[in-house]
Amino acid sequence: MPVYSMTGYASGQSGPSGSPADAETRPAASARLGVEIRSVNSRFLDLTFKLPEELRQHEPALRELLTAQLKRGKVELRASIEGTSTAGIGDPSPKLLQRLNGAQDSIKAWLPGARELSVAEVLRLAAGDSAPRGDFGADLVEVAEKALKALLSAREREGARLARMLLDHLSQLRKLAAQALPLVPQLVEQQRNRFLERWQEAMGLGGGAVVPESAQDRALSEATAFAIRIDVAEELTRLDSHLDEIEWLVKKGGEIGKRLDFLIQELHREANTLGSKSATLELTRIGVDMKVLVEQMREQVQNIE
Repeated sequence: MPVYSMTGYASGQSGPSGSPADAETRPAASARLGVEIRSVNSRFLDLTFKLPEELRQHEPALRELLTAQLKRGKVELRASIEGTSTAGIGDPSPKLLQRLNGAQDSIKAWLPGARELSVAEVLRLAAGDSAPRGDFGADLVEVAEKALKALLSAREREGARLARMLLDHLSQLRKLAAQALPLVPQLVEQQRNRFLERWQEAMGLGGGAVVPESAQDRALSEATAFAIRIDVAEELTRLDSHLDEIEWLVKKGGEIGKRLDFLIQELHREANTLGSKSATLELTRIGVDMKVLVEQMREQVQNIE
């Protein structure tokens, strides 16, 4: 299955007067229906509809259409009806102007602070009064389906790009882990020997007194405990396991965004622990590079459905 991004945009339009099949039932004036769908990342599926009054009754059908195909994301569907007549601006009839003037007087009687209509507003209202009011319901669903199909294609293309970036980052993390793994036994032995040397130096400052065997055993135990505290082999093992799981999910595809987000948090925790346990400059550098890559992966995963 493909990996889908939650980010995308698509639009669609019907021709003048809608579909040719029902052109005879349309008003004489031509009109065009437009649909736009935008989506961005979100933890859940959040749908918003911005429809003109003539199309509000079709919101349930549009909601059913989107929920059947989309699982996550903040999605906005916007529809509009535009006249396509090329006859230019018509003169408002005296009867229409009289109606608008009467309506304005009634409104100002109740709302004295209301401003008067401008010429542009009168022309817009006059155009709206003569605009076609046919049934665009069938066209709306058809155009929305086309726009949704284009949106899914756009989200699939973006998802493929994100998947390639994630796999590349996984490869880089594996290389860093491979660089860190040989350092672990060397680091443990080095720190253990350094601890014993310092212990012996401290005992030598005691006037040459013989160090009891119990004190030597205690020094050895403390050195071993310190070596265990700085041993990052377990973190590297868990990190490798998380990388395998992420790679499997990305190649499997589907609705993987939430699982990837959890695994990225686990990767970040292991990289942080590795950095905090680091006792050498080289291991510190590796830990910092890992955290940079994991943070980049986190930003990418937040856009995956």
